[in-house]
Amino acid sequence: MADRLNGTRILILETREEAQFSKLLAEQGAEVVQCPMFTIHDAPDPAPVEAWIRRAIDKPLDDLVLMTGEGLRRIMKLARARDLDAALVAALAKARKFTRGPKPGKALREVGLEAQQTTEKPTTEGVIEMLGKLDLSGRRLGLQLYPDKDHSELTGSLAAQGAAVDTVLPYVYDSRAADANIVAAIDDMAAGRIDALALTNLGQVRRLIEAAKAHGSEAKLRAGLEQTLIASVGPAVSGELAAHGLRTDVSPAEDAYFMRPLISAIAVGLAAKKPKVPAK
Repeated sequence: MADRLNGTRILILETREEAQFSKLLAEQGAEVVQCPMFTIHDAPDPAPVEAWIRRAIDKPLDDLVLMTGEGLRRIMKLARARDLDAALVAALAKARKFTRGPKPGKALREVGLEAQQTTEKPTTEGVIEMLGKLDLSGRRLGLQLYPDKDHSELTGSLAAQGAAVDTVLPYVYDSRAADANIVAAIDDMAAGRIDALALTNLGQVRRLIEAAKAHGSEAKLRAGLEQTLIASVGPAVSGELAAHGLRTDVSPAEDAYFMRPLISAIAVGLAAKKPKVPAK
C-alpha cells in the first residue's frame, strides 16, 4: 500500500545514505522530518590517504576490508584528483574484498568491483567473526576505518592472526554545526509532534545521546522517546539503544535489516498504536 504511512510524521537522523530512506518513506505517505546529525568532510590532511592509495597500487593488497561505503567513495575521490583512480581499481581487483554490511558492497560495485564476502552482522564484531575464520598469516590487509570509533579490538584481532594491517581513515565528522537540528528534533518529540523515530545505524543513537547531554536536554529526550515509536533497523542499533537504557519498539524480521523492511515494521507498529474507534 502506497499510503500506509499517511498522516504520520517520521523523524530520521540523516547520515550518509538517508536521502533514499527519506524518499521511500515519502512514497508511503509519511511526512519526513529530517535531522542532519553531522557533516562529513574529507580527511583534513590528505597526505596519509594518498600514501595509502599509492602503497595499494605499488604493491597490491592481498585483502581489503571496507567498513563503510563512504570510506571507499572518499578514497576514490582523492584517487581521481591525483589521476590514480584507474590504477587503484586495477590493484584492488587483485585483492580479496570483505565488507561490513551491504553499503560498502554497493560502493565497490560503483567502481566495477565485487565483495567476496559480506558480514552477516553489519558490525565490527561481525567483521572480526567473519575474518576470524580465515588464515591471514603473512597477508597484507588494507583496512578502511571510520571516525569516532575505537578500532583497536579489530586491528588487534587481525594482527593476532598474522596479518600486516595497513589502515586508512579517509574522512572526518563535524558534529557541531548539527547540534541545533538535534535539539529542535528533541523538542519536537517531547511536544508529541513526532510519531516515530527511525534509526538506521548505531552512531545515530550515540550522537543523539551525546548532543542531548551537551545541551542539557537528556531528560527531555527520554520523555520524548517515551511517547514516540522507536524503530531500529537491526540488532546493532537495538543493542546500542539498550546500552543507554532505551527500548526498541519495532525492527525488521531477522536477516531483513534494510530500509524497506524497516518501513514495513514502522507501518505495522504505528497502526497498532492508533486508538481503536469504539463500535457504534
